[in-house]
Amino acid sequence: MRYRLVAMTRDDARAASEVEPELDRIDQAFEQGDFDRALELTGRLFERFPGDLDALTYRAAALASVGEVDEACELFREALVQAPDDLDLLQAAGELLVYDLEGDHDAYEEALGLVERARKLARRAKEPRREAELLILQSAALGGLGDSRGALRVLDKARALAPELPGIAVERGIALFELCGLDEAKAELAALLKVEPEDARAHHYLGLIAEHQGDPALAERHFRRARTLAPEQFPVPVPMSARDFERAIEDALDGLPSKVQHYLSNVAIIAEELPDLDELRASEPPLSPGSLGLFRGTPVTEQSTSDPWSQLPSAILLFRSNLRRFARSRDELIEQIEVTLIHEVGHFLGLDEEQLYERGLD
Repeated sequence: MRYRLVAMTRDDARAASEVEPELDRIDQAFEQGDFDRALELTGRLFERFPGDLDALTYRAAALASVGEVDEACELFREALVQAPDDLDLLQAAGELLVYDLEGDHDAYEEALGLVERARKLARRAKEPRREAELLILQSAALGGLGDSRGALRVLDKARALAPELPGIAVERGIALFELCGLDEAKAELAALLKVEPEDARAHHYLGLIAEHQGDPALAERHFRRARTLAPEQFPVPVPMSARDFERAIEDALDGLPSKVQHYLSNVAIIAEELPDLDELRASEPPLSPGSLGLFRGTPVTEQSTSDPWSQLPSAILLFRSNLRRFARSRDELIEQIEVTLIHEVGHFLGLDEEQLYERGLD
């Protein structure tokens, strides 16, 4: 994506004439998928013209393409200081924050601010398709923050502006899945595959739906297709036997402070393959079928001797399939088992999601 140079002086114009041939070579490297070459070329350009808007944005794009996301974000922020109303730049920075920093709460919040600015510019420029693209991005950020219903409302606006955009169906399917609307999500994603048969995310979520609906053969076909189309995004789940998984839970429990272990003496720690959908739907809003863990029972802060129901046994559940799919290595899986256990212990101790986030336990 080529970004305009802004507020050029005569010296800037001379610099621009030197920049343009370099940008053409960088464009060619991107078009050929040679991201290492693009990184090398943008590095040279950035050294020569560190304050140039194109140098900043092309360098950021090259860094993002090779996975250097944090540095890419910083350069996009520098570029936005120069061109705060550049629609292309706002959208590119938002996409990086949402799709490349997936799972980062602060990144989603920052992206929402950028998208709101960009939507106003798109509306002013009378670009409905661009505004719809931004609404899709906004929905993804809202979904990342756990507001799947908000994501659906935004996607309805996007569909009214540009119903042909395939990203609408993907994000709707994901939002419906997160709200445990598996049949609706399946219909949305299956319809998308008829026109976009190589959409990796659609295949992945259809695999998740088939897994929850008890069709492992269909699930594996969709998972395999998603891995083929986007191997970095959808790798093979980390292998770990049920016994090794339980042993990792035991090790995580042993690492907890003795006082917390004492509180957990009457709490069952259970490993299950997948969460029960009916249990997820019992919450308002429903909990995600992709949940890594779940606390079942009454937090210690709400238990009362005058309420016998609050004294019923509690349990912490860890979901093996979801955890194996979440992690990228055995070491990361073991670490995530511990993190998830601590998160659910936090719920047992009476902490809500916001308090867990503030303590770095989200």
